[in-house]
Amino acid sequence: MQRARGFTLIEIALAIFILLLILVLAVPSFSGVIANRRLKQSLDEFNNLVRQAQTLSVTERRPYLIVWGKNNVMVRPEAFGEDEEAKAKAEFRPSRGSALKLSLPVALAEKYPAEWIFWPSGTCEPAIVRFQGPAGSWTANYSPLTGRPEITSYAVR
Repeated sequence: MQRARGFTLIEIALAIFILLLILVLAVPSFSGVIANRRLKQSLDEFNNLVRQAQTLSVTERRPYLIVWGKNNVMVRPEAFGEDEEAKAKAEFRPSRGSALKLSLPVALAEKYPAEWIFWPSGTCEPAIVRFQGPAGSWTANYSPLTGRPEITSYAVR
């Protein structure tokens, strides 16, 4: 009599248990990767906005502002020309539940408008920008000479 080959119920249950254990261990690290990607994307998008403000100020030879609004941050000229439409040249919208804050460490006034200026020379006012969102937070100090960020904190949740 020949015996049928196959898996026993215990072997199948053990294989399923091992697969579930691997899945439980992999999910937290995968969600961390997704959070890191979202946080890096917010930093990259904001830095792109900074580069646009700097480039526009140099190419058009006039000051540009990065202005904080209620739900967005936008790039616009400091003053609009007579025949120019008064609208933003570029915009960054933080994701829902996120906040982007501006600090101007050398501002002469204690209370200042949420505006960061870029002059026609390509230089800017020194600034500290803080981002906080569901994916985590970052803080960047922007150099007045280059407008380049120095990331002082970066924390993924």
